Amino acid sequence: MRVAAAQIDVKLGEVEANLAAAVDWIGRAAEAGADLVVLPECALTGYCFESREEALPHARAIDDPLWQRISKACGAGGNRFAVIGFLERDGECLYNASALVGPAGVLGSYRKIHLPHLGVDRFVDCSQRPYAVYQAGEMRVGLAICYDSSFPEPMRVLGLEQADVIALSTNWPVAARRTAEIVPPARSMENHLYFIAANRIGRERSFHFCGLSSICGPDGVELARAVSDEETLLVAEIDLAAARNKRIERTPGSHVIDRFADRRPEFYGKLSEPQ
Repeated sequence: MRVAAAQIDVKLGEVEANLAAAVDWIGRAAEAGADLVVLPECALTGYCFESREEALPHARAIDDPLWQRISKACGAGGNRFAVIGFLERDGECLYNASALVGPAGVLGSYRKIHLPHLGVDRFVDCSQRPYAVYQAGEMRVGLAICYDSSFPEPMRVLGLEQADVIALSTNWPVAARRTAEIVPPARSMENHLYFIAANRIGRERSFHFCGLSSICGPDGVELARAVSDEETLLVAEIDLAAARNKRIERTPGSHVIDRFADRRPEFYGKLSEPQ
Protein backbone atom coordinates (compact mmCIF):
# COMPACT_ATOMS: atom_id res chain seq x y z
CA MET A 1 0.00 0.00 0.00
CA ARG A 2 1.01 3.63 -0.35
CA VAL A 3 0.48 6.65 1.86
CA ALA A 4 1.16 10.32 1.22
CA ALA A 5 1.63 13.65 3.00
CA ALA A 6 0.64 16.82 1.15
CA GLN A 7 2.82 19.71 2.32
CA ILE A 8 0.93 22.78 1.10
CA ASP A 9 0.29 26.47 1.65
CA VAL A 10 -3.06 27.63 3.03
CA LYS A 11 -4.95 30.91 2.66
CA LEU A 12 -6.32 32.39 5.88
CA GLY A 13 -10.10 32.52 5.88
CA GLU A 14 -10.47 31.49 2.21
CA VAL A 15 -12.35 28.23 2.60
CA GLU A 16 -13.38 27.89 -1.05
CA ALA A 17 -9.83 28.40 -2.34
CA ASN A 18 -8.43 26.00 0.26
CA LEU A 19 -11.07 23.41 -0.59
CA ALA A 20 -10.17 23.60 -4.28
CA ALA A 21 -6.49 23.18 -3.40
CA ALA A 22 -7.25 20.20 -1.14
CA VAL A 23 -9.23 18.49 -3.91
CA ASP A 24 -6.34 19.08 -6.30
CA TRP A 25 -3.78 17.55 -3.92
CA ILE A 26 -6.03 14.56 -3.23
CA GLY A 27 -6.09 14.03 -6.99
CA ARG A 28 -2.29 14.26 -7.19
CA ALA A 29 -1.97 11.71 -4.39
CA ALA A 30 -4.34 9.36 -6.22
CA GLU A 31 -2.24 9.72 -9.39
CA ALA A 32 0.81 8.74 -7.31
CA GLY A 33 -1.01 5.60 -6.20
CA ALA A 34 -1.56 6.67 -2.58
CA ASP A 35 -4.33 4.90 -0.68
CA LEU A 36 -4.26 7.58 2.04
CA VAL A 37 -3.16 11.22 1.90
CA VAL A 38 -2.79 13.47 4.95
CA LEU A 39 -3.14 17.26 4.64
CA PRO A 40 -2.12 19.90 7.21
CA GLU A 41 -3.88 21.26 10.28
CA CYS A 42 -6.58 23.83 9.49
CA ALA A 43 -5.97 23.19 5.79
CA LEU A 44 -9.50 24.34 4.92
CA THR A 45 -9.57 27.47 7.04
CA GLY A 46 -6.15 28.78 7.99
CA TYR A 47 -4.82 28.97 11.53
CA CYS A 48 -3.66 32.42 12.65
CA PHE A 49 -6.95 34.01 13.61
CA GLU A 50 -6.76 36.75 16.22
CA SER A 51 -10.04 36.01 17.99
CA ARG A 52 -12.81 33.45 18.31
CA GLU A 53 -15.16 35.91 16.62
CA GLU A 54 -12.88 36.19 13.62
CA ALA A 55 -12.54 32.41 13.28
CA LEU A 56 -16.17 31.33 13.74
CA PRO A 57 -17.52 32.45 10.33
CA HIS A 58 -14.95 30.22 8.60
CA ALA A 59 -15.66 27.10 10.67
CA ARG A 60 -17.68 24.27 9.14
CA ALA A 61 -19.85 21.51 10.58
CA ILE A 62 -18.94 17.86 10.06
CA ASP A 63 -22.09 17.47 7.94
CA ASP A 64 -21.39 20.52 5.75
CA PRO A 65 -21.91 19.90 2.00
CA LEU A 66 -18.24 20.70 1.31
CA TRP A 67 -17.31 17.21 2.53
CA GLN A 68 -19.15 15.79 -0.46
CA ARG A 69 -16.58 17.42 -2.75
CA ILE A 70 -13.72 15.89 -0.80
CA SER A 71 -15.48 12.52 -0.80
CA LYS A 72 -15.96 12.75 -4.56
CA ALA A 73 -12.24 13.48 -4.99
CA CYS A 74 -11.41 10.40 -2.91
CA GLY A 75 -13.65 8.26 -5.10
CA ALA A 76 -12.35 9.65 -8.38
CA GLY A 77 -9.03 7.83 -8.03
CA GLY A 78 -10.52 4.58 -6.77
CA ASN A 79 -11.07 3.72 -3.12
CA ARG A 80 -8.85 6.44 -1.63
CA PHE A 81 -8.90 8.24 1.72
CA ALA A 82 -7.88 11.67 2.96
CA VAL A 83 -7.25 13.26 6.36
CA ILE A 84 -7.68 17.01 6.40
CA GLY A 85 -7.61 19.66 9.13
CA PHE A 86 -10.32 22.29 9.58
CA LEU A 87 -12.13 24.41 12.15
CA GLU A 88 -15.29 22.64 13.23
CA ARG A 89 -18.39 24.44 14.42
CA ASP A 90 -20.84 22.47 16.55
CA GLY A 91 -23.57 24.79 17.83
CA GLU A 92 -21.74 27.51 19.74
CA CYS A 93 -18.62 25.37 20.16
CA LEU A 94 -15.50 25.81 18.03
CA TYR A 95 -12.90 23.06 17.63
CA ASN A 96 -9.58 22.59 15.88
CA ALA A 97 -10.42 19.33 14.13
CA SER A 98 -9.45 16.82 11.46
CA ALA A 99 -11.61 14.47 9.44
CA LEU A 100 -10.98 11.14 7.75
CA VAL A 101 -12.87 11.08 4.45
CA GLY A 102 -13.42 8.35 1.86
CA PRO A 103 -15.64 7.78 -1.15
CA ALA A 104 -18.56 7.02 1.20
CA GLY A 105 -18.18 10.32 3.09
CA VAL A 106 -16.73 11.27 6.47
CA LEU A 107 -15.60 8.10 8.25
CA GLY A 108 -14.38 9.69 11.46
CA SER A 109 -13.22 12.93 13.02
CA TYR A 110 -11.04 14.20 15.84
CA ARG A 111 -11.08 17.39 17.90
CA LYS A 112 -7.75 18.63 19.23
CA ILE A 113 -7.16 17.91 22.90
CA HIS A 114 -3.77 19.51 23.58
CA LEU A 115 -4.03 23.25 22.89
CA PRO A 116 -0.91 25.45 22.83
CA HIS A 117 -1.04 29.22 23.32
CA LEU A 118 -0.69 29.78 19.61
CA GLY A 119 -2.89 30.91 16.72
CA VAL A 120 -6.53 29.88 16.80
CA ASP A 121 -5.80 27.31 19.53
CA ARG A 122 -5.97 30.22 21.99
CA PHE A 123 -9.70 30.55 21.28
CA VAL A 124 -11.06 27.07 20.46
CA ASP A 125 -12.78 24.68 22.86
CA CYS A 126 -10.90 21.69 24.23
CA SER A 127 -12.29 18.38 23.06
CA GLN A 128 -13.80 15.98 25.57
CA ARG A 129 -13.74 13.06 23.12
CA PRO A 130 -11.19 10.28 23.61
CA TYR A 131 -8.64 9.39 20.97
CA ALA A 132 -10.00 6.93 18.42
CA VAL A 133 -8.90 4.77 15.49
CA TYR A 134 -10.92 4.48 12.28
CA GLN A 135 -10.97 1.95 9.47
CA ALA A 136 -9.90 3.23 6.04
CA GLY A 137 -10.00 0.28 3.70
CA GLU A 138 -7.47 -2.18 5.08
CA MET A 139 -5.78 0.47 7.24
CA ARG A 140 -6.58 1.42 10.82
CA VAL A 141 -5.90 5.16 11.09
CA GLY A 142 -5.45 7.12 14.31
CA LEU A 143 -6.02 10.88 14.15
CA ALA A 144 -4.05 13.54 15.99
CA ILE A 145 -3.21 17.21 15.48
CA CYS A 146 0.11 19.03 15.85
CA TYR A 147 0.83 19.64 19.58
CA ASP A 148 -0.72 16.25 20.47
CA SER A 149 2.44 14.60 19.16
CA SER A 150 4.57 16.34 21.79
CA PHE A 151 2.95 14.07 24.36
CA PRO A 152 3.87 10.36 24.16
CA GLU A 153 0.77 9.23 26.06
CA PRO A 154 -1.90 9.89 23.36
CA MET A 155 0.28 8.37 20.67
CA ARG A 156 0.61 5.24 22.81
CA VAL A 157 -3.17 5.18 23.30
CA LEU A 158 -3.61 5.16 19.51
CA GLY A 159 -1.09 2.35 19.30
CA LEU A 160 -2.95 0.37 21.95
CA GLU A 161 -6.14 0.95 19.95
CA GLN A 162 -4.35 -0.93 17.15
CA ALA A 163 -3.63 1.95 14.80
CA ASP A 164 -1.50 0.95 11.82
CA VAL A 165 -0.95 4.60 10.93
CA ILE A 166 -1.06 7.83 12.94
CA ALA A 167 -2.15 10.70 10.69
CA LEU A 168 -0.87 13.96 12.16
CA SER A 169 -2.13 17.14 10.55
CA THR A 170 0.11 19.93 11.80
CA ASN A 171 1.06 23.62 11.56
CA TRP A 172 4.63 23.71 12.90
CA PRO A 173 6.17 27.19 12.66
CA VAL A 174 9.91 27.61 12.19
CA ALA A 175 10.35 27.82 15.98
CA ALA A 176 9.11 24.21 16.16
CA ARG A 177 11.61 22.92 13.62
CA ARG A 178 13.19 20.49 16.08
CA THR A 179 9.78 19.03 16.86
CA ALA A 180 9.27 18.36 13.15
CA GLU A 181 12.66 16.66 12.96
CA ILE A 182 12.62 14.60 16.17
CA VAL A 183 9.06 13.73 17.17
CA PRO A 184 7.73 11.74 14.16
CA PRO A 185 10.62 9.22 14.15
CA ALA A 186 10.41 8.87 17.93
CA ARG A 187 6.66 8.29 18.05
CA SER A 188 6.73 5.81 15.19
CA MET A 189 9.54 3.81 16.81
CA GLU A 190 7.99 3.89 20.31
CA ASN A 191 4.74 2.46 19.03
CA HIS A 192 6.05 0.42 16.10
CA LEU A 193 3.66 1.90 13.54
CA TYR A 194 3.62 4.31 10.59
CA PHE A 195 3.55 8.02 11.34
CA ILE A 196 2.55 10.61 8.73
CA ALA A 197 3.23 14.23 9.67
CA ALA A 198 1.78 16.68 7.13
CA ASN A 199 2.94 20.21 7.90
CA ARG A 200 2.07 23.37 6.01
CA ILE A 201 4.34 26.00 4.50
CA GLY A 202 4.15 29.72 3.81
CA ARG A 203 3.42 32.72 5.96
CA GLU A 204 0.28 33.68 7.82
CA ARG A 205 0.33 37.01 9.61
CA SER A 206 3.40 36.91 11.88
CA PHE A 207 4.06 33.17 11.49
CA HIS A 208 6.29 31.36 9.02
CA PHE A 209 5.73 27.60 8.77
CA CYS A 210 8.70 25.28 8.38
CA GLY A 211 7.46 22.40 6.22
CA LEU A 212 9.68 19.39 7.01
CA SER A 213 6.78 16.96 6.63
CA SER A 214 7.70 13.29 6.94
CA ILE A 215 6.54 9.70 6.74
CA CYS A 216 8.21 7.33 9.21
CA GLY A 217 8.15 3.55 9.44
CA PRO A 218 7.61 1.27 12.46
CA ASP A 219 11.32 1.26 13.29
CA GLY A 220 11.53 5.07 13.27
CA VAL A 221 13.30 5.20 9.92
CA GLU A 222 12.23 8.08 7.69
CA LEU A 223 10.63 6.71 4.53
CA ALA A 224 10.13 10.19 3.08
CA ARG A 225 11.12 13.67 4.24
CA ALA A 226 10.55 17.15 2.83
CA VAL A 227 13.89 18.94 2.93
CA SER A 228 12.52 22.43 2.31
CA ASP A 229 9.50 24.63 2.96
CA GLU A 230 8.05 24.27 -0.54
CA GLU A 231 4.84 22.60 -1.59
CA THR A 232 5.40 18.91 -2.22
CA LEU A 233 3.80 15.49 -2.05
CA LEU A 234 5.62 12.81 -0.07
CA VAL A 235 4.79 9.21 -0.95
CA ALA A 236 5.92 6.00 0.74
CA GLU A 237 5.19 2.29 0.55
CA ILE A 238 3.88 0.71 3.75
CA ASP A 239 3.40 -2.85 4.98
CA LEU A 240 0.53 -3.19 7.44
CA ALA A 241 1.88 -6.51 8.70
CA ALA A 242 5.05 -4.74 9.85
CA ALA A 243 3.03 -2.28 11.96
CA ARG A 244 0.87 -5.02 13.45
CA ASN A 245 3.76 -7.22 14.53
CA LYS A 246 4.97 -5.59 17.75
CA ARG A 247 7.42 -8.38 18.55
CA ILE A 248 10.82 -7.43 17.15
CA GLU A 249 13.40 -10.22 17.10
CA ARG A 250 16.71 -8.50 16.54
CA THR A 251 18.58 -11.69 17.40
CA PRO A 252 16.16 -14.64 17.45
CA GLY A 253 15.86 -16.09 20.92
CA SER A 254 18.35 -13.73 22.58
CA HIS A 255 17.30 -10.16 21.71
CA VAL A 256 13.52 -9.69 21.50
CA ILE A 257 11.71 -6.36 21.95
CA ASP A 258 7.94 -5.92 22.39
CA ARG A 259 7.18 -2.42 23.65
CA PHE A 260 3.52 -3.30 24.17
CA ALA A 261 3.82 -6.67 25.87
CA ASP A 262 6.71 -5.43 28.02
CA ARG A 263 4.81 -2.46 29.45
CA ARG A 264 4.27 -2.25 33.25
CA PRO A 265 1.22 0.04 33.56
CA GLU A 266 0.87 -0.71 37.28
CA PHE A 267 3.85 1.63 37.77
CA TYR A 268 2.51 4.44 35.55
CA GLY A 269 -0.20 5.81 37.82
CA LYS A 270 1.60 9.15 38.12
CA LEU A 271 0.91 9.77 34.44
CA SER A 272 -2.83 10.16 35.08
CA GLU A 273 -2.48 12.47 38.07
CA PRO A 274 -3.10 16.18 37.32
CA GLN A 275 -0.30 18.59 38.08
